[in-house]
Amino acid sequence: MVIERNPEDTTRAMAYALWMNAPNPMVTFFKTFDVTNLIRIRKRTGLKFNMLLGYCIGKSAVNIKEFYTIPVGEKLMQYDQIAVNTIVKNKNGEVSSCDILFVEDLAQYNQDYLTHTAWVAENCQDRDLSGNSMVIGTSAIIDTEIDGAVGMNSGIFNNPFIIWGRYKKKLFRYYLTLSFQFHHTQMDGAHAGRFLANLQKEINSLQTASLNHK
Repeated sequence: MVIERNPEDTTRAMAYALWMNAPNPMVTFFKTFDVTNLIRIRKRTGLKFNMLLGYCIGKSAVNIKEFYTIPVGEKLMQYDQIAVNTIVKNKNGEVSSCDILFVEDLAQYNQDYLTHTAWVAENCQDRDLSGNSMVIGTSAIIDTEIDGAVGMNSGIFNNPFIIWGRYKKKLFRYYLTLSFQFHHTQMDGAHAGRFLANLQKEINSLQTASLNHK
């Protein structure tokens, strides 16, 4: 469900006044993560790396209330659920967008990821949940190692957005640099920092012992 909020009735009232009409209200943080645990899980189970990372992204955001309220046009809209977007290479060799509703059950999230990305790839149609979910955008540029990327400020798409490239191996560990872009009306740097700290914790603690892998 999504509802319009009066900014004055939220904790983002001052941020709304300051940033809604700013020429560039988007802020980007860069952080390098140790993703060794995700690589080990991928090798052991065959689960897709981007699915695992997307799950950790969703789990890191769900308990931060600022993620649920974003500016849409001139309005401040509040959602009651979060989805994580992934970019899919479709059967025509082009890219399509696929939103996956975040659920706490990793097995269910994985099944949803496989089902919906396969459908998007085959039908060459985007799967858009932005009508009833706050969507965290992602873009994986896995053909190369990058030190970071800054998303564009379109003035239309105000959702948080995460970009990463190929992970790097150093000795026996694997590292991945992410860029996290967010609208300053939605959250402050402290909220973004909390999210990024949560993300490393979720990556480190993720376990798949309960999954039944074929």
